[in-house]
Amino acid sequence: MTDVVAQDLEQRVRALVRDVPDYPKPGIMFKDITPLLGNPATFRAACDAMAASFQQDRVTHVAAIESRGFLFGSPIALSLGAGVVPIRKRGKLPYDSQFEEYELEYGTDALEMHVDALPSGSRVLVVDDLLATGGTAAAACRLIERLGGAVVGCSFLIRLAFLGGAAKLTGRRVSSIIAYEG
Repeated sequence: MTDVVAQDLEQRVRALVRDVPDYPKPGIMFKDITPLLGNPATFRAACDAMAASFQQDRVTHVAAIESRGFLFGSPIALSLGAGVVPIRKRGKLPYDSQFEEYELEYGTDALEMHVDALPSGSRVLVVDDLLATGGTAAAACRLIERLGGAVVGCSFLIRLAFLGGAAKLTGRRVSSIIAYEG
């Protein structure tokens, strides 16, 4: 993707991401992606761009993080010719699974994945809509690796750079369409 095309896409995506102040609690500026999802041309272009950075990495599986990551993970997987692996909140998967806990501001949470989701030698791209503090994505990477996958990178629509989440993904290639610096 040329710089001009990337800048055009970034502007189009920014125009379709709606700020919702004080949601889900006071002081939070929520990035609402539903206007983007309702615009088929820009949604497709965003998914294509999120996949393009990893086109040469022989991705075999896209690990989509619950829940908005599911919306991007499936079209990205199709673009890469890869399978989809859902990474869900603990207690949501119907078959044998393992979980990985991660720290929240107040307490912990956990993600889980089916134990047989990744065949030996799997090359996995982690996908979510937004990278904030990085705890969820880092937990997904640890879980994937514990279950035998190799994480080739992490792709996000939005990165809240001012929260430093990419630091929790040190040593991994991190890609995003847009970044908010503050």
